[in-house]
Amino acid sequence: MSARRVRGRLKRDAAERGTMAVANRRQRPRRLACWALVAVVLADLLALSDTVAVMSVDLGSESMKVAIVKPGVPMEIVLNKESRRKTPVTVTLKENERFFGDTAAGMAIKNPKATLRYFQHLLGKQADNPHVALYRARFPEHELQFDPQRQTVHFRISPQLQFSPEEVLGMVLNYSRSLAEDFAEQPIKDAVITVPAFFNQAERRAVLQAARMAGLKVLQLINDNTATALSYGVFRRKDINTTAQNIMFYDMGSGSTVCTIVTYQTVKTKEAGMQPQLQIRGVGFDRTLGGLEMELRLREHLAGLFNEQRKGQRTKDVRENPRAMAKLLREANRLKTVLSANADHMAQIEGLMDDLDFKAKVTRAEFEELCADLFERVPGPVRQALQSAEMSLDEIEQVILVGGATRVPKVQEVLLKAVGKEELGKNINADEAAAMGAVYQAAALSKAFKVKPFVIRDAVVYPILVEFTREVEEEPGVRSLKHNKRVLFSRMGPYPQRKVITFNRYSHDFDFHVNYGDLGFLGPEDLRVFGSQNLTTVKLKGVGDSFKKYPDYESKGIKAHFNLDESGVLSLDRVESVFETLVEDSPEEESTLTKLGNTISSLFGGGSTADTKENGTDTVQEEEEGPAEGGKDEPGEQVELKEEAEAPVEGTTQPPLTEPKGDTAPEAEKPAAEENGDKSEAQTSEKGDLGPKGAPPSPEEEKKQKPARKQRMVEEIGVELVVLDLPDLPADELARSVQKLEDLTLRDLEKQEREKAANSLEAFIFETQDKLYQPEYQEVSTEKEREEIAGKLSAASTWLEDDGFAATTAMLKDKLAELRKLCLGLFFRVEERKKWPERLSALDSLLNHSSIFLKGARLLPEMDQIFTEVEMTTLEKVINETWAWKNATVAEQAKLPATEKPVLLSKDIEAKMMALDREVQYLLNKAKFAKPRPRPKDKNGTRAEPPLSASASDQGEKVIPPAGQTEDAEPISEPEKVETGSEPADTEPLELGGPGAEPEQEQQPAGQKRKNDEL
Repeated sequence: MSARRVRGRLKRDAAERGTMAVANRRQRPRRLACWALVAVVLADLLALSDTVAVMSVDLGSESMKVAIVKPGVPMEIVLNKESRRKTPVTVTLKENERFFGDTAAGMAIKNPKATLRYFQHLLGKQADNPHVALYRARFPEHELQFDPQRQTVHFRISPQLQFSPEEVLGMVLNYSRSLAEDFAEQPIKDAVITVPAFFNQAERRAVLQAARMAGLKVLQLINDNTATALSYGVFRRKDINTTAQNIMFYDMGSGSTVCTIVTYQTVKTKEAGMQPQLQIRGVGFDRTLGGLEMELRLREHLAGLFNEQRKGQRTKDVRENPRAMAKLLREANRLKTVLSANADHMAQIEGLMDDLDFKAKVTRAEFEELCADLFERVPGPVRQALQSAEMSLDEIEQVILVGGATRVPKVQEVLLKAVGKEELGKNINADEAAAMGAVYQAAALSKAFKVKPFVIRDAVVYPILVEFTREVEEEPGVRSLKHNKRVLFSRMGPYPQRKVITFNRYSHDFDFHVNYGDLGFLGPEDLRVFGSQNLTTVKLKGVGDSFKKYPDYESKGIKAHFNLDESGVLSLDRVESVFETLVEDSPEEESTLTKLGNTISSLFGGGSTADTKENGTDTVQEEEEGPAEGGKDEPGEQVELKEEAEAPVEGTTQPPLTEPKGDTAPEAEKPAAEENGDKSEAQTSEKGDLGPKGAPPSPEEEKKQKPARKQRMVEEIGVELVVLDLPDLPADELARSVQKLEDLTLRDLEKQEREKAANSLEAFIFETQDKLYQPEYQEVSTEKEREEIAGKLSAASTWLEDDGFAATTAMLKDKLAELRKLCLGLFFRVEERKKWPERLSALDSLLNHSSIFLKGARLLPEMDQIFTEVEMTTLEKVINETWAWKNATVAEQAKLPATEKPVLLSKDIEAKMMALDREVQYLLNKAKFAKPRPRPKDKNGTRAEPPLSASASDQGEKVIPPAGQTEDAEPISEPEKVETGSEPADTEPLELGGPGAEPEQEQQPAGQKRKNDEL
């Protein structure tokens, strides 16, 4: 090869290398970016794995139960700091500290004004609500002040401490989260919270605001009766079949009573096939019937008895003393529980008032007489539930008791008589069922867990309707206003679901109202407690402008999209003005490709032109208008033609559910919904438009209509909402409340940290002072050293008693670190001497076993030896060095005084043991996986036994013939077939050995084969 060619090739190679280097440099940033992206994704996954736990809070009037689900812990009730499964919903607020749970309940007697209980009764209530007056009467020690901004009340404990009921509830929810996080040992943010089924919109929004203040992400507000029914069904999934089972749950808690009728059966779902379902069929309730009212009656009775005992002593009424009344209420609670199992009991309180003790006997008959009017109200919720479900008692299979107040014998007696059953069901945990059902729902809603599906169809307790006014022309030239009502969500209709209502006769801005429907099932007192029956006024802006924007389009009405979500909270998602027109396409001018493109576009819901995009509007695909969103309308609601809600769906009174709740229309059905949904909404009663029985058009008409296609445009309408029932907190107020609660939480954490530091310092001082007099510590220390340590400890104890209350957390930690550093040498010497016997014994044992192993390895014959000489020599060297180090170090340690720093250290012993064990384990692993060496041939020329890996065909040929036959008389058919090649071509041969194995064996003499068989 010439030099010129060599130089040319070198240049080309250099250029190629340069090009590759440039490409690598260009790809390097991309690779770095990809690795960075992978790192971020892994970090996110790790963060998600740390926070996959979810929780539930069963928020009762008197106490709460918290449950969690985390990997490895399925549905567990959280224990509080006192190791109890339920925690009082009580908060004590002082200037510099807060108390929760049992601690706060104990503080109620010492400081009743600062201890807040049963504050949930004030959620969502305005100042003129009867429940606010009832709360003042029950707990006169609390000062409730009027909030002029929201027309509500708030607690005033001191000029600096003023909190709304939502803020107090936020503190309790934050405390419940801390309990759950301590139990789960990981942070938790997702939660499902139970609320009473009778909570209205204002009360539910108040609970959501409280959770927002606590920093919780609420997956759902679930009704406590629904959570109880879910817990009952989950643990009895196998008993649910296609036959409907009607179960009544009677829940009497501390503050209220709710009766629920639930239907269980299996239904077919699109996603998971046949699955169990619970449907709420009927709900009845009494807001004030519960255990608290019974305890208040007992408290009043005990107060009267105490006043009678002190008659003539010229002392004030015990009812005027808040602390005495708090003691009486606690005793009444205990007395109610004891009288549920005993005919009478002695109530006694030490130092009730003015250092006077109280003691009185109360019988169950007296208790039942005090609460006679309450027991008469027990059947009321049952009648309401049956009426709302349109069922009779004969259709109810079982009545199950829930709630603590159902343990009162008189309640069970009256209820059993009212339902006419043989017995009442008590096969459910009355205290924890709601918490367990709620946490199951939390796991189902969380993306971190996969649970067996259980379909839930909750029911709307309070109907919601839309009201609007429009001008009508009854006579020529005479116009009048007509008031219209349309039911949006009917009573006992299922939720969550979406509804769309269409206004067809408006071309200008207008208003409409969202209010509660017929509340005739509530009594007069319940209506006063319920509050405002008007929810929201919706003011629309931009309706006229939308008509001006599309003058050539046909209006399909103003569509308002409503959503009643899983929490039972109503919201207006959006309001749209929808227009439609026919776009004429000339068949002669269209090419084949254009026709194909239009066909594909129509199949996938297309049809918007370039002009549509330029105008800033999109083609409407109203996924909310599918049949799954409709609800059961009341009779006569389809009289009006234009303003009716969406197309109806399955009746809510029927148990089966064939479609999942809240789902939208499938993608394949969206084009049909676009073209025909509006027609079915706006023209519900105009059946003549489709012809008799909805006959389709003739083929000739269809051909004429083919060139024209519908194009729909949508314009967003501005919405102004005026809340009428109870205004939510403004954004700035909510932010201040969140910050206030965060500051209180931070202050509590700092206080706990300081208390922990002070307790650690005090415990270290006392423990070390005691250790200085123990023999094992005196043996390794001098008198001077002990005196120095004792003096420092005494000075620190004096400082802690005199100035410790003003010391900061950092000062306490510094003082503790100083003392630990002073005692470090003494503690080290003691700990080393404690470890020596165990460590030295383990080292001796390991050395002995290693020596025995080495001897056994050297005794192996050369044929079976699996270790090399270098390996055995290395092990022997390590053994000898370890023996030598141990003997020398122990001897040197024996010469040192006990007060000096030891040279024999436990960590050194462990290091020697690890080094020796590593060598031994290496040889053991080698022996474990070693294969035996092949055997040499015998002197007579016979081959050794085949190894274990020999082929099956080799071993199969060595057959000893039976007696009376020679080897030659026994034909071997299969090898002959193989040799002659007479095996059929379509049969695949079975390869058993190497290419030379079979010929070698077949050529062996018969005598040699006989000898091998005998061997």
